[in-house]
Amino acid sequence: MSRNRFKPLLRRLLLFAAILGPGLITASADNDASGIATYSLAGSSYGYAFLWLIVWVTLGEVVVQEMAARMGVVTGKGLTDLIREEFGPKTTLIFIVGLVIANLGTTVAQFAGLAAVAEMFGLSRYIAVPIGALAVWFLVYRGSYQNVEKVMLVLCLTAFAYVISGIMVKPPWGEVLRSAVVPSMQFERAYIMAVLATIGTTMTPWGCAYLQASVADKGVKREEYLYTKVDVVFGAILGNVVSAFVIISTASVLHSHGIVVDSAEKAAMALEPLAGAAAKYLFGVGLLGASLLSAMVLPLATTYAVSEAFGWERGVSSNPEKAPSFYRLYTTIIIISALIVLIPGMPLFTIMWVPQAANALLLPFTLVLMLKLANNTRLMGSWRNKRWTNVTATLLLVLVSAAGIALLVGS
Repeated sequence: MSRNRFKPLLRRLLLFAAILGPGLITASADNDASGIATYSLAGSSYGYAFLWLIVWVTLGEVVVQEMAARMGVVTGKGLTDLIREEFGPKTTLIFIVGLVIANLGTTVAQFAGLAAVAEMFGLSRYIAVPIGALAVWFLVYRGSYQNVEKVMLVLCLTAFAYVISGIMVKPPWGEVLRSAVVPSMQFERAYIMAVLATIGTTMTPWGCAYLQASVADKGVKREEYLYTKVDVVFGAILGNVVSAFVIISTASVLHSHGIVVDSAEKAAMALEPLAGAAAKYLFGVGLLGASLLSAMVLPLATTYAVSEAFGWERGVSSNPEKAPSFYRLYTTIIIISALIVLIPGMPLFTIMWVPQAANALLLPFTLVLMLKLANNTRLMGSWRNKRWTNVTATLLLVLVSAAGIALLVGS
């Protein structure tokens, strides 16, 4: 009798395990090499002051990515597909150009992160980057969506290294909790730039494009949407818990000693004499996993978006013969990004951090388009946005736009 009682629960858990993927992967990929660099800079520069922002950014990420996932389930199409069909080629071109520029810089950042970890552990970037690029390319080129997703989910687990590292440094938990609840704001250019970068590495146009395309590519049915929604919420919360622990680690150890770092690998190196070798290696493992995961996701997000804009056959489950343009573009992005990192004297931190601000500046434009699409009754029917979703997304749109204008005026 008791066994029969648990059968429905077991079925739900198995179904959730099957649906789990797009939301968790997208949120985890947001904690990429650029993200870790951004959080390390924020923690070492401003202490725990950015923790309140992480809390509110989590809510915003849930709202934005839930819209993307819902549109992918209901329409069976990616975000760029819908933009092209509903708004025409000019709007699509603006979106694509902004997305490609920001994404290429962010993809370069992933290989920069891989190079940094390799050199931190005594391996030349000229060996590590080509090997990493080849592994990432081969997995997507020769794998199915299911196999690629499994590898991505495994890489998501490496992010727990930051949580362990954050606990090991024994932060003042009372101050941490207070900073997470009480907002702190400074009206100076560097601080606003850091706020924009933090928003831009968490709520990204590419994340929306990738999530919607991957949900559509996976073929999630409407009756399975609840599990996809749980995946999105779970992924956003977990991803931002990791972000918070990067800030906690660097704030506890580096900010308290007056040390400011401008990259994730420098944060790892600086942790060692103050928090021990284990903290350094955990930070490095987290950066390695984040770099490899995002080195797969970012090129895929770009390739999905461009393929949808031009109406090309796309999808990891499509073989190279059926989708030649999709795979050619994916290969080109991987090669260009890896080669840029291997150029001697390339300012890698600038490449890693500036695209996050570019993402934040592109986000308001993306949100306007998503709100119009998600409220389109012809497209979404009864699945269109609820009022609270519109209010929250509009408030987010206003705040991000205001921060962007403040930065431009200050510049």
